[in-house]
Amino acid sequence: MKVRILGASGGIGVGRYTTSILVDDDFLIDGGDGVGTLTLERISGIRKLFVTHSHLDHVCHIPLLIDGLFEQLSARGEALVVYGQPETLQAIKDHVFNNVIWPDFSQLPSAENPVLAYQEMLPGDVVEFGGRSIEMIEVNHIVPAVAYLVSSGASYFAFSGDTGKTEAFWQRLNQLESLDLLVVETAYPNEMAELAALARHYCPTTLAEDLVQLKHDPDIYITHLKPGVEQEVCIQLEALAPERRIHRLYGGELFEI
Repeated sequence: MKVRILGASGGIGVGRYTTSILVDDDFLIDGGDGVGTLTLERISGIRKLFVTHSHLDHVCHIPLLIDGLFEQLSARGEALVVYGQPETLQAIKDHVFNNVIWPDFSQLPSAENPVLAYQEMLPGDVVEFGGRSIEMIEVNHIVPAVAYLVSSGASYFAFSGDTGKTEAFWQRLNQLESLDLLVVETAYPNEMAELAALARHYCPTTLAEDLVQLKHDPDIYITHLKPGVEQEVCIQLEALAPERRIHRLYGGELFEI
C-alpha cells in the first residue's frame, strides 16, 4: 500500500498545502488544496474520496477535482464517490455544490447519470475497495469529524483527521495486531493550549497524554501544524514523548507499507 501526503499544513503560505492524502493512486482522504499538487495523469485515476469533516481546508479542492474529471467520468458513465458522515455530506451539498458556489455535479450531466455521488458512512462502517479496507472512526472536533483506518492485508495506516483528546480512536488502534504508520494532527503549541481546546485540536501536551494509551510503536507523523509554529510544536512533542518516533510532515512524502 502506498500512502502519498499531498498536503499536511493547517494553513497557507509558500510550500504549504492543506490536508489531502492519496492512497494507491485511486482514492483520496480529504480534498484540501494538496490535491492541486497532483499531475493530471494521477488525478485521472481517482475514483473515491473519503472526507473527515466539512471544514474548508479539507474540502476546498473537491469542486475543482470533480470539474477536472467531468469529461472523463461522463464519457464512461462513472461517478466520483464521496464518502462521509451524513452531516458532513449535507454540509458539502448545502454550501459547496449548491449551484451558487459551484454547480451541483450530482445532477450533471444528468440526474440519471451524474459524475458525483455521495455515500454516507457512520463510525464503525467499513468500505472494501480494491483489496483494501477503509474504516471510519469517530473523533472529537468542533464539527462532526472522523478518522480513517486503512488496511491492506497485514498493513495498517491510521489518519486522525482533525481532533482533540479522544478515546475511540486510540481504543480502536489498540485492537489491531500491528500499526505501520500513524498520521496524527497537532495544530498548536502548548502556549496556545486554550485555543486548541476551544477548537478541539491537539497541542503537544494533550497528544502526549493520549499517546500513553497507544500500545503500538509506529512511526508517528504530525500533520495540520499551523503556519509559523511548526518547529515549536515538534520540539515540544519530542520533549514530552521521547520514547516515540515523532516526525513532522511537510507534504510530498511517500510511504510504502
